[in-house]
Amino acid sequence: MKDLLLITPPFTQLNTPYPATAYIKGFLNTKNISSYQIDLGIEVILELFSKGGLQKIFSQKVDLKKVSENTQRIFALREEYLKTIDQVILFLQGKNATLARQICSMNFLPEASRFNQLDDMEFAFGNMGLQDKAKHLATLYLEDLSDYIVENIDPDFGFSRYAERLGKSANSFDELYEKLIGTQTFIDDITLHILKEKLELVQPKLVCFSIPFPGNLYSAFRCAQYIKENFPHIKTAMGGGFPNTELREVKDSRVFEFFDFITLDDGELPIELLYESITNQNGEFKRTFLLEDQQVVYKNNSTRHDYKQAQVGTPEYTDLQLDKYISVIEIANPMHSLWSDGRWNKLTMAHGCYWGKCTFCDISLDYIKIYEPISAKILVDRMEELIRDTGETGFHFVDEAAPPALMREVALEILRRNLVVTWWTNIRFEKSFTKDLCFLLKLSGCVAVSGGLEVASDRLLKLIDKGISVEQVAQVTRNFTEAGIMIHAYLMYGYPTQTVQETIDSLEMVRQLFEMGILQSGFWHQFAMTAHSPVGLNPEEFGVTPLKQEILFANNDIDFTDKTGIDHSKFSFGLKKSLFNYMHGINFEIPLQDWFDFKIPKTTIHPDYIHDCLLEDDNFSFKENSKIVFLDRNVIAENYIKTKKQNSWPYTQLTFHLKTNIVKVDMEQEKAEWFIRILGENAPDNAKKITLQQLKTQFEENFEDFELFWFSKPIQQLKENGVILSL
Repeated sequence: MKDLLLITPPFTQLNTPYPATAYIKGFLNTKNISSYQIDLGIEVILELFSKGGLQKIFSQKVDLKKVSENTQRIFALREEYLKTIDQVILFLQGKNATLARQICSMNFLPEASRFNQLDDMEFAFGNMGLQDKAKHLATLYLEDLSDYIVENIDPDFGFSRYAERLGKSANSFDELYEKLIGTQTFIDDITLHILKEKLELVQPKLVCFSIPFPGNLYSAFRCAQYIKENFPHIKTAMGGGFPNTELREVKDSRVFEFFDFITLDDGELPIELLYESITNQNGEFKRTFLLEDQQVVYKNNSTRHDYKQAQVGTPEYTDLQLDKYISVIEIANPMHSLWSDGRWNKLTMAHGCYWGKCTFCDISLDYIKIYEPISAKILVDRMEELIRDTGETGFHFVDEAAPPALMREVALEILRRNLVVTWWTNIRFEKSFTKDLCFLLKLSGCVAVSGGLEVASDRLLKLIDKGISVEQVAQVTRNFTEAGIMIHAYLMYGYPTQTVQETIDSLEMVRQLFEMGILQSGFWHQFAMTAHSPVGLNPEEFGVTPLKQEILFANNDIDFTDKTGIDHSKFSFGLKKSLFNYMHGINFEIPLQDWFDFKIPKTTIHPDYIHDCLLEDDNFSFKENSKIVFLDRNVIAENYIKTKKQNSWPYTQLTFHLKTNIVKVDMEQEKAEWFIRILGENAPDNAKKITLQQLKTQFEENFEDFELFWFSKPIQQLKENGVILSL
């Protein structure tokens, strides 16, 4: 028996749990409130994609004369699917690695239409990349089965979303309500069977549903409906990304036939107060909707302040079936696969966004507006705690945009503690990401970053107030790439006032970034005007006219007309098809016109624009407040006498054995001895880092002209090889 049951309803990710319930459980632990968490999504998927689940699917009546050829083929091969499904799932859970050789034989898995799009396997995975190649093939196999389910069992099914259309811009509750009072679906039957077992096991006082996306909404309502009908003494609450953005103006009382409470923004204090109100009849609430006298009311009558990030505890993954998540590879692109492959512990470096200006973003809402970073020490403490609890050393920092200064301190703290971790996060492509900082991040275990390039047009980036330029993005992505860190770019088209020419020029910029090898992955999405963004709040300033509707349920995406009158949706297919090719490193030479089935203007961007952006070099910049990090103190020194024209000087050769190479430099003996001492005093495990000005002062106590020394060939060589970093 537990006080609270925390649920993530179907569906989010297959490879790792969505972190909201783990965050809340970690907080509740600090308050001695008992809780149990479940990811209903992965449990439903595992029940559905099992021998028993497929038998139920194939037993559903199908008129083979009226269905697609693909359905006919899958149904004809149903015995092969039944034979292989359990072993494939075990393989994708990392429990049956030897099956990779069978899968890669191309004569083991039944193949339907998804295999028609098969990538060049040898190009993508080489001769020996068996595990990833097999994951990709097994993913196509599951997608074939998903296509069968969508066509014949449930048109709303999707691996990472369910009945998403019912939650998207649903100003009225009518359509969702009609579905809820209708017949349960095949997926519902599985979901509610598992939910019943959990409710009987946990016997909670309060069930809290975390709903991050529209694709979780329907299942959350269906589960809450089941609780109301069968366990009426249990209270239900909803929170998370969807209500935070979409349900801030909810008025329809029918919503509260399913949920007793809807909380907004940070969930820690609202849930604590809900628990207190249920157990002690305490009347205090924080940012909570509820029903009183058949009217929807919003209560925010608590004087207590939200908890600081240092007070909310470490996320707790106990109860979640961490060994049962499945890794899939949809596209043969190593950066793109991070979202679906591997188990990641999720953490946040900072609450909110340190930039907080982008005009398309919901910057008026607390989850963006209130910026609060965590200290590097606390963050790495939490990383170590999660490693002990989960056995996993992979971390995905799910920030709006991770602050560069904090990333630097976290990287230094990881190196100081000698931790071996793998991590990635979301960033802004700002100039703070120098070559040296990127190299430091790589050394600490950073393997990838994602960031919003949005529209690759300087005019539009200025209008968006992104605070970056295309040239700056090119230089930053170059710095990450040269450090060995992969980059994914979020790309946007159809921003207010964007012209057709700007869309094509933006595509050309993206093409050049991929061709130069400084961008590895990307995703185009069409601009959506949201209610809480500067564009949504002041549409006339951006040349758009909103199409207002009465809001009784959800309010986020707003339909609008753009004064340009351009139908931006027609570019969708061509932009995405070209990007798919570029992500695979092919077809850069194809004219942009060939990606579209309608006439487009020629690009005005010079073919060497991105190349020329990368020519600038700042090797000889001198920033006195830069922190200097010496990453190697294991130096071998050999003294010798240098002779030239009958003159001789005592010199020292310094040899640095780095992980992948050997670096040798020569210095005058006295300077070499001073330098060796400095290396020892400023090792990576030293928490206090020396600044360039302090280093200059110390140098000039013994020698003259520090700049001549700092920009000398030996020091430049050590900088280029990462022995010395200037941050």
